Amino acid sequence: MHDRINLHPNLNNEFDEQSLLFHEALQRIADSVKPVSGFEQCDVRQALGRILYADVISNIDVPPYDSSAMDGYAVRGDDLPPSGETTLRVIGESFAGHPYHASLQRGECVRIMTGGVVPSGADTVIMQEHALRQGEKIVIGSSYTRGQHVRKAGDDITRNAVVLAKGRKLNPADIGLCASLGIAGVQVYRRIRVAFFSTGDELRSLGEPLGEGQIYDSNRYTVHGMLTRLGIDIIDMGVIRDRPQDVHDAFVAAAQSADAFITSGGVSVGEADYIKQTLESLGKVNFWKIAMKPGRPLAFGQVQNAYFFGLPGNPVSAMVTFYQFVQPALRRLMGQQHITNPSIQVPVATPIKKNPGRLEFQRGILEHTPEGRMVVRITGAQGSHILSSMSRANCLVILPLEMGNSDAGTLVEVQPFEGLV
Repeated sequence: MHDRINLHPNLNNEFDEQSLLFHEALQRIADSVKPVSGFEQCDVRQALGRILYADVISNIDVPPYDSSAMDGYAVRGDDLPPSGETTLRVIGESFAGHPYHASLQRGECVRIMTGGVVPSGADTVIMQEHALRQGEKIVIGSSYTRGQHVRKAGDDITRNAVVLAKGRKLNPADIGLCASLGIAGVQVYRRIRVAFFSTGDELRSLGEPLGEGQIYDSNRYTVHGMLTRLGIDIIDMGVIRDRPQDVHDAFVAAAQSADAFITSGGVSVGEADYIKQTLESLGKVNFWKIAMKPGRPLAFGQVQNAYFFGLPGNPVSAMVTFYQFVQPALRRLMGQQHITNPSIQVPVATPIKKNPGRLEFQRGILEHTPEGRMVVRITGAQGSHILSSMSRANCLVILPLEMGNSDAGTLVEVQPFEGLV
């Protein structure tokens, strides 16, 4: 008897009923991973890329006073002529940082610059191009609207408003916004700790000589780079040999020292692949196989209080599964909300080779044609061991599970690396 082995597979269809669908795997991770507890007070200059632990509340109006949106003259709305022209006396100036302190009376105006405080009594600004200056007087016409070119106090932000919500990843504009409110520090989630190691007797680290049948461990360096981009604390545990006790001890050490840990290799069905059985003995397995290519053997589970992600051993598979599953999960663990991998729809410039049955991520190059249209070109051979094609690519082309071979010109979903990695 052959247990659960299909002796007559359809080689033109790669569907495996034992594999979890892509969106189901994403949902399982989202349902399982919760943000870490604990926060720290962070100087606003050091907060770029950090995740807000608490709402940022404004304690002032922005702008804090009525100000001019133009260079011109601040006038009283009651002095605007309904028709014809009127003459107003210029009694002072209001520049940014140097306001005019007296109150305007009938027939008076103040020279004002962009950002200057609108003086008491005034409620309208006439652009300097629309006023005829005659010594200490100006002549203005009609057709002006009361309140024009005046930025009211609180136009941008009102006092006690939530300006940045908990769970937001702070960008440069957010940092400037905090500074505009006089906020010198914010509460952010503590940095998460992520451990990682590779498994395999054939792997060697950089600086070690290669023996027969051995290769350099590229995955550990790739994973290190991808984790570094997240701004987290990283624990590199090196290469773990294919011995059950070594794998067991590494799992225990990682779970005790980190909020999450990642392995690469050892999650398939080979006789020396001990990752899944170790996960089963120490914690729980949520899933370990997904209907996607590359990256079918992806394991997700938990050991003690640490989340576990077992990446495939092939380098492209490791990268694709990291970006599609591990990166969003770690961002959720960091406290970030509204996590998406942006994508666009563009025509493919080259024919696509694909068997139905698995969601497929092919490497592509997003580019503009001489006519200015954006298209995507498949990089060529799509083997999961060809890391050089991942280096040449600038995007992933996402091909649906049911899709087969397709012609050039087919509209496809593309995930640019910029903003994703």
